[in-house]
Amino acid sequence: MKNDGSTFQERLARAAEAKQKALEKLRSKPPVDAAVLAERKASSLKREAAQAEKRAASAAARLEAKDAKSAKAAETAPAPAAPTEAELKAARDARYAARKKRK
Repeated sequence: MKNDGSTFQERLARAAEAKQKALEKLRSKPPVDAAVLAERKASSLKREAAQAEKRAASAAARLEAKDAKSAKAAETAPAPAAPTEAELKAARDARYAARKKRK
């Protein structure tokens, strides 16, 4: 930091003076009325509730669309036939033979 030729005490005094000015400026502001504050809080809560309701409705619509799509897919696609015992045994034997071949 560049030194402008002032001493530490002078810089400290300027900082204290700036802090005092900021405090005076803050104190000079009129206080917020309690009724206005309550009104702001109520409108904020109302807005948050409306947003939460909108998000919930949107999520429900997405879930409903997803369920409808999966139901439609289930209706159109035939159910796969369950493999018979003989098919399961053949697949198991093929895996066994492949494993033995690798060794």
